[in-house]
Amino acid sequence: MENLPSCPKCNSEYTYEDGALLVCPECAHEWSAVAPEEDSEDVLVHKDSNGVVLSAGDTVTIIKDLDVKGAGFTAKRGTAVRNISLTSNPEQIEGRVNGVKIVLLTCFLKKS
Repeated sequence: MENLPSCPKCNSEYTYEDGALLVCPECAHEWSAVAPEEDSEDVLVHKDSNGVVLSAGDTVTIIKDLDVKGAGFTAKRGTAVRNISLTSNPEQIEGRVNGVKIVLLTCFLKKS
C-alpha cells in the first residue's frame, strides 16, 4: 500500500488518490498532491519604490523626470500612468505616457 499523507483538514489517515488530487473520504476534503513550495515558484511580485505591491490595472505616479529613449520626450515627475500592465520582469511595468506605450522601471514609480 502507498504511503499517502494524512488529511490536512481532519488528520484522517484514509486518504486516496483521484487523478492529480488527494481525497479524504471522511471529510470530503480535496487537495493537490504537489507540494505548495513547487506551486509558488512562478509567482512574480512587482513592487513600487516604497515597497507597495502593484497589480495589473493600477495607477502609478512617476517620481523622477525620465528621458524616454526612441520617443524623443521626457516623462515628467508627477505624471499619472493609468491602467498599467505587468511584465515578466518584476522590476518593470508597461504603461502609456503621452499616448505612447513605454516600459517603466518600478524604482521610479509610486502607487497612487
